[in-house]
Amino acid sequence: MSSDLPNHLILSDPTTSSTSNQNSQSNQTPYRSDSIKRTSSLKHSVTSISIRKSHSRKRQSKALEVLIGTPIREDHVHYILMLNMLNGIRFSVTRCNAKEMRPLVPEDFTAKHKIALDVNNNELMPSSEYYYKFKDYAPWVFRSIREMCKIDTADYLMSLTDKYVLSELGSPGKSGSFFYYSQDYRFIIKTVHHSEHKYLLKILKNYYEHIKNNPDTLICKIYGLHRVKIPYGKKIHFIVMANIFPPDKDIHVKYDLKGSKIGRFIPTEEEINNKLAVLKDLNWIKNEKKLYLGNKKKEIFIKQLEKDVKFLSDNNVMDYSLLVGCHNMNKGNQENIRDTTLSIIEPNPESLSKQSAMINHRNSKAIAIARAFAESNPVTLGSTGVSMLPSDTPEERKHFAFSQDGGGFQATDQNNEPLPEIYFLGIIDIFTNYNFTKRCESIFKSIISDSKTVSAVNPKFYAKRFLSFIKSQIGHDDNVKRMKNLRKHPRSLTTDI
Repeated sequence: MSSDLPNHLILSDPTTSSTSNQNSQSNQTPYRSDSIKRTSSLKHSVTSISIRKSHSRKRQSKALEVLIGTPIREDHVHYILMLNMLNGIRFSVTRCNAKEMRPLVPEDFTAKHKIALDVNNNELMPSSEYYYKFKDYAPWVFRSIREMCKIDTADYLMSLTDKYVLSELGSPGKSGSFFYYSQDYRFIIKTVHHSEHKYLLKILKNYYEHIKNNPDTLICKIYGLHRVKIPYGKKIHFIVMANIFPPDKDIHVKYDLKGSKIGRFIPTEEEINNKLAVLKDLNWIKNEKKLYLGNKKKEIFIKQLEKDVKFLSDNNVMDYSLLVGCHNMNKGNQENIRDTTLSIIEPNPESLSKQSAMINHRNSKAIAIARAFAESNPVTLGSTGVSMLPSDTPEERKHFAFSQDGGGFQATDQNNEPLPEIYFLGIIDIFTNYNFTKRCESIFKSIISDSKTVSAVNPKFYAKRFLSFIKSQIGHDDNVKRMKNLRKHPRSLTTDI
């Protein structure tokens, strides 16, 4: 359970000198929880953006705007914010699951539970001075979704809040959102814009019914919608969702497919050198890739894909994509891709011991833990010497069609015989509503490019184009023969499939 604010938002005592930094060991002033409640108690150590008691509220708020919603980088991990997110999840999920499961009622889809918490994660009265606020949206609905997806509550909380958080090295994208993986790589915590949050709530009942009626849906499965707010800070909305990629297998190449051609290419140099690169439609075509599925699996895949795309089109969603991760079974995990592209965030035991000694015995160790996290740096997973990721397929994956083959969907030839490649498939980015802004974007892009090739188009046309492209990429070619030979002689493999 951890987090870090851009280059460390460190909990700091408002009485300390502004010249102190995270490396200073001389300040032994006890930390009082009431002081921390009255101020944001945060410090941005690298860029020297400090938030102190003497600052005006406007300046404090402006400082936090710089810190929140910035893409993750190796030196930029949101410790304190993430810690509050995880503690809020633990509190809200535990409270909901303390009651017996019951049938959902219409009010459950609009329910909002707001809690104010102190530094010890104790619930406060709404009018009290708070350390942070947490809001849980439609908790009974998401509890029901988790149960439909075979997610055990104890495992869910253990995965998210037990020990440490995994972070992917490098920026996740240009949207301004950031995300973290749970410690076992099964779940993703991702911030979403307020407009995306509102739209998910708008279509939540339809989304729930679709998941209920289509347990094998390819649409990303969302297990929680929450909001956290630090004093003087912006309200941060975020979701907890299933990780499409497996915790026990390396993904050797990733593609994000939309059926669009404008801006859908990653330079060859980045494709070769960046193991995190998510390639796009034109890369897929250039690399002559195919989804190798025999008739049986092809029928299952297309049938579900058509249902999912219809749901998205009916709910006015566009700009989604099919995320395809390919695992080469002959390579296996010998390249240790996950260990070199993931970092862990865990408080240093020595730092934790030191911080605990500095805390007044009347206060909770929560302050010490937060400060220990803030003093810690993300550590590359591979540098620990022992992989901390699971070696087995998570139990919930075994219940669904597209994750039954070692956690994924194994390629097959024309005779439905297995090929040495496993696909990990999911439809992502499902929050883009075709609103006035997107209509304007579509018109503008159509002026400089072919209107049929841009990504911002109306949902009906987008769905038709998307389906047409994905269907055209299912089949077999001369590469299948090479794959069959590799299956017979796996040790002879020297290149990617």
